[in-house]
Amino acid sequence: MESKNKINFLVHKSQKSILIILIFIIFFVSMPEHVNANSGKILFKNHCAGCHLNGGNIIRRSKNLKISSLKRNGIDNPESIAKIVREGVGRMDSYIDKLGDNGDQVVANWVWEQAQKAWVQE
Repeated sequence: MESKNKINFLVHKSQKSILIILIFIIFFVSMPEHVNANSGKILFKNHCAGCHLNGGNIIRRSKNLKISSLKRNGIDNPESIAKIVREGVGRMDSYIDKLGDNGDQVVANWVWEQAQKAWVQE
């Protein structure tokens, strides 16, 4: 009888461990990308930096991502940047399909933050 209790205890303990592991996996897999603090930086690096390295613009210098240029062009908040990312403007195509769910907002928030800091990296 004692060995049966030990087996039941071990089975119950194993089930508990598996359940805890599954909960952690589900939590981290379903975590929205914007929760990751570096996701804006990563998205920018992978999709935007080719033309906007350090907030510049290799195609049209006056259309850079510096705070003075953004404000001069009526882009004075992250939502304005996100709209451009979603819809495109001028020679810049829409990036909504490339950035994934909420990617436009994530990269826009990161760009706005960098503009506020004059694109000086810490």
